[in-house]
Amino acid sequence: MKGKQHPRNDVSLNPSTSRDIHAVVDAVDPARRRFVGGGLGAAALASAGGLTLGGLVDSVEARPLGRAAAADGGPPGISFTSVPPSLAPVADRVTVPAGYTARAFVAWGDPIMPGGPAFAGDARESAAEQALQFGMHNDGMHFFPFPRRDGRENPEHGLLCVNNEYTHEEVLHPDGLVGAGYTLAKTRKSQAAHGVSIVEAARVRGQWRVVRRSPFGRRITANTFMRISGPAAGHALLKTREFTITDAATTPTGGTTDGTVAYGTINNCAHGWTPWGTYLTCEENWNGNFGATGALDTTTATEVGKLNRRYGLSTSGNGYRWHTTDPRFDLSTNPNEPHLFGWVVEIDPFRPDSTPVKRTMLGRFKHESVQHVVDDDHRIAFYMGDDERNEYIYKFVAKRRYNPALRAANRNLLDEGTLYVARFDSDLTGVWIALAPDTVGIDGVKLRDNPNFAGADDAEVQAKILIKTRMAADAVGATMMDRPEWTGARPRIGGFEEIEVYCTLTNNNRRGTSSASANAADGSTAAGSARPPVDAANPREDNVYGHIIRWREAGRSVAATRFAWDLFVQAGDSATTKTAKPSNDYRGNIADDPNGSADYGAPDGLWFDPFGRLWVQTDQAGNAQGDWVHIGANCMVCADPATGATRRFLTAPPNAEVTGVTMTPDGRTMFVGVQHPGEDSSAANPTQYSNWPQSQWSVESDGVTPLPGGRPRSTVVVITKDDGGIIGT
Repeated sequence: MKGKQHPRNDVSLNPSTSRDIHAVVDAVDPARRRFVGGGLGAAALASAGGLTLGGLVDSVEARPLGRAAAADGGPPGISFTSVPPSLAPVADRVTVPAGYTARAFVAWGDPIMPGGPAFAGDARESAAEQALQFGMHNDGMHFFPFPRRDGRENPEHGLLCVNNEYTHEEVLHPDGLVGAGYTLAKTRKSQAAHGVSIVEAARVRGQWRVVRRSPFGRRITANTFMRISGPAAGHALLKTREFTITDAATTPTGGTTDGTVAYGTINNCAHGWTPWGTYLTCEENWNGNFGATGALDTTTATEVGKLNRRYGLSTSGNGYRWHTTDPRFDLSTNPNEPHLFGWVVEIDPFRPDSTPVKRTMLGRFKHESVQHVVDDDHRIAFYMGDDERNEYIYKFVAKRRYNPALRAANRNLLDEGTLYVARFDSDLTGVWIALAPDTVGIDGVKLRDNPNFAGADDAEVQAKILIKTRMAADAVGATMMDRPEWTGARPRIGGFEEIEVYCTLTNNNRRGTSSASANAADGSTAAGSARPPVDAANPREDNVYGHIIRWREAGRSVAATRFAWDLFVQAGDSATTKTAKPSNDYRGNIADDPNGSADYGAPDGLWFDPFGRLWVQTDQAGNAQGDWVHIGANCMVCADPATGATRRFLTAPPNAEVTGVTMTPDGRTMFVGVQHPGEDSSAANPTQYSNWPQSQWSVESDGVTPLPGGRPRSTVVVITKDDGGIIGT
């Protein structure tokens, strides 16, 4: 996600003359983009019953959406009419297609648990009050339905788990970061607005409402006690200064933690969920919450200095001043604290008293999302992106199989297994490289013998690999990607049996620029600083508009170490006046009708609904200016994964990002997140760019509760079809 904690994506840099991937793809099949299984080989074809390569392609061709497919047991089609782009001046509202209704469901500052005060509108709430309210800048989300009496899932009652990614300090506090001075009280309120909000949602007499005094209502914040599990738990790099944390102070005890406990989760971007009913929240731009009141080691001569450099730590932080009032975030005196962040955190939403767990086996980086797939053998894998320019795509395969009959048997499934990183080859095949002690790096040295990971035994080596995941991926030669963000797996329904996973690649203004460079194999490259040349999987220099990549696992097994891949779409502006470059015409190849009616750029959020439709959300400047003058404000589109046919479903208010989407089990209610409307406004004029959602609605989705104004508020919107039908049809 973007906001102030992300590099801007509208900067054009110098061109490259590298070959365009279209030539490769067209040579394989000029008629349509589809998988070719190029890495299978003659032996594999023979074992498949003597199929020819052409026959194999036909056998895995995706079933299209539409009436015929629906009648044959496949998913229903996409039949709404695209909404037009929201061009400048961007309207201060959310727009959805005719036949649909959108309402504000829950917004920053709404009470979600007993004792929570109503949103005041002037930011007077204390940290303690904010900790009882819905957090700021909502992001990834998932709806967990309650069971009905007959055991089926209830589509009208459940728990909505929502990430709260970051805070806009100028809107969070009455006087912003300055005013009467920056105090611990401001730090605590900011910390209380981060994390995760768990909201009980119910549909009563046809209207959705928040159950405000719910016993399930919960806030997990930057100061919530957590447990660390998996191979890295207890390692020396996770042992930090011990503090007693209260609203009034962060007081050192004089001791050191044992490396198995942590406090808080921050910069929670996208998410995942498990089939055993837990929520997974991903820690993304956590590095920006740290700073230093003294010197900070970013040299490559020390272990901590190298980690600080590779993960982008700095003395000033990035828009936060927590380190000036809270010594836990001061890198000068507490250098190991950052190592407690960058993980996937597992939360049981149905047990409000449960302790969240940081699962180290899934690696440490800027986690964007974590989406699972269960194959026919009950093997389970989780697919993840590291959201920074030039970072990598990962998957974790659990050692034990998923047990659908016994929830408790899966409780620690995420603690054992293998973490892999992806290499995308130019022949449209790829390899999953295990990040394990015995893996040989591109320098010919096993990771256990690499100075970055060497330890007393393989257990310590594995712990270091997980704490230094980026450096391990550097060492084995993984493919540097254009900001890999959300992953999503296509449902295996209607006769479609492949394991097909998609990942959004939002942009990379350093791709294909002069003085080409790659992440150094020794892990010494500063975060986001390389300038990689274009390659098959990232084929555009100055990649302003981004693209979506997808792959199919060999043998329909999540444990496969080979896959076939292609580019699902290159986003762009069909009416652009930008001067084309050798590998980038900026127009993209979105399949829409008429051409240009569903243009979008900077794809970020990505999610498959249970019926097989692909929903894509965007994250660009949101002001419909510059590179976005024709595309307009941020939006959400819906696409057919078989044909690529795309329609625009939703547009956002000014300067807002569309992020987070989930449905009720019946598909008749959709929740969509709108983040940081009116971003960049000042404390003196918080509604300078937007007063949404109050600018659009006077009451919340229950039709009764007043919707106060005074400040723009990140909000989860609830969308229903006026005829009561399934969203998207």
